[in-house]
Amino acid sequence: MSINQILEAGDEHRTHLNLRDAKLMRQFSYIDGKWVDSANGNSIVVTNPADGSWVGEVSSLGSIQSEEAVNAAQRAFGHWSQKLPGERAELLRRWYELILEHKSDLAQIMVAEQGKPLSEALGEIDYAASFVEFYAEEAKRPNIEGVTSHLNNAEVELWREPVGVCALVTPWNFPSAMLTRKAAAALGAGCTVVAHPSAETPFSALALAELAERAGFESGVFNVVTGVAPDIVAPWTKDPRVRALSFTGSTQVGRLLYRQCADTVKTLVLELGGHAPFIVFDDCDLDQVVKEAIAAKFATTGQDCLGANRFYVHEKLYEQFCEKFAKATAALTIGPGVEDPDLGPLMNQSAFDKQVEHVRDAVAKGARILCGGKPHQLGGLFYEPTILADVSDDAKIMQEETFGPVAAIQTFSDEDLVTQMANATEYGLIAYLHTMDPKRIYRMTRALQFGMVAVNRSKVTGAPIPFGGFKQSGLAREGARQGLEAFTEIKYVCRDWA
Repeated sequence: MSINQILEAGDEHRTHLNLRDAKLMRQFSYIDGKWVDSANGNSIVVTNPADGSWVGEVSSLGSIQSEEAVNAAQRAFGHWSQKLPGERAELLRRWYELILEHKSDLAQIMVAEQGKPLSEALGEIDYAASFVEFYAEEAKRPNIEGVTSHLNNAEVELWREPVGVCALVTPWNFPSAMLTRKAAAALGAGCTVVAHPSAETPFSALALAELAERAGFESGVFNVVTGVAPDIVAPWTKDPRVRALSFTGSTQVGRLLYRQCADTVKTLVLELGGHAPFIVFDDCDLDQVVKEAIAAKFATTGQDCLGANRFYVHEKLYEQFCEKFAKATAALTIGPGVEDPDLGPLMNQSAFDKQVEHVRDAVAKGARILCGGKPHQLGGLFYEPTILADVSDDAKIMQEETFGPVAAIQTFSDEDLVTQMANATEYGLIAYLHTMDPKRIYRMTRALQFGMVAVNRSKVTGAPIPFGGFKQSGLAREGARQGLEAFTEIKYVCRDWA
């Protein structure tokens, strides 16, 4: 349905939000402490993926206002970077408290524009807030490191200083948590921020900007610019005043940004695609493994870079696992996010079409459909959670990130071979390993070429851990102490004693 059709359909085809604080639903960008509309009145229509209904419109800014955001951040940097660490921490702490205070409203906004189940949206707000709280604490502890001098009569110190203006580009699948994970770290380090949220989920970012303003961040410190990504982000990649760029999204776009940032030699933090293997040996607790497989595959309707894509199951357990996994998958509930089902809709038509193509291709190459395998009866962007068995190596689903509710299973018999199979990808974000053999756990966690390895569990993320991957899954780390250090430069000082 086009926007004109939506508007003509009237009130019944609009998403109605029952917010306690209606001011959180902002439609303008936030630049230099002001809410800014586009100069020519251009806007982006945001629709609800569950039913295509109209959520709202946000201003679509251009390159001129993109530059104005950098101007504001550059002006604010001097004062912000010189604040006492405790002063920055106090503001972050207040932002954290406001996020939790408005948790219900923020989750409603997210469900409307992103489509995820309500309980997942509420969980994401907690997750988003946890980064702000974590970096409120880390901001108090700038790392000044002493080094044993190699020179006579000299004292040596290493200082970490904020890198400068930081550009943050965030995705649609975690529209709140990915912004706070980046912004809280950069702000805690003493940097100022220009952020661009996905055009499909801008309202979550703008609500966070509203709360940042209420927390007391001074003008220019935290800016959120909505619009079409090339118009907003491309100028930032070329601007030498933007000293760091942090992006979460596809590897394809990550490569493009990498190239665009080369001429100004920026610090890059890239959290890119994943193609996670889920490896099951025959010595594990089968019921527990199936429970973890459901969690690893179907969170956010499979639209998660941590989502398990390739399931490798030992031949002794293969048929039992396939049967139990398919049964558990078929029992999952599907529906609009406001009804809090297990799975919601896919984000857009492109994501939906990818599931259709991956299933068609796998079946054409000999895979068996154990459950699902077709669009859901609800229609629209709903796709049945699907389990495919006996999937061939050359199937697209074994080569590409699926980013949806389709799981592909293969059998194996040899530890070395399954390790090679798991590593045979350009991605290296996370691997899931299920075995009770302590020696095998040690061998395989060392051998798996992934930035993170989850052993006998699926949930591993959180503010205190360094999130990131190997190979073409990204550069640097987010979260933990390393996430703050990514937005700093090391200054070496050598002082003469004589």
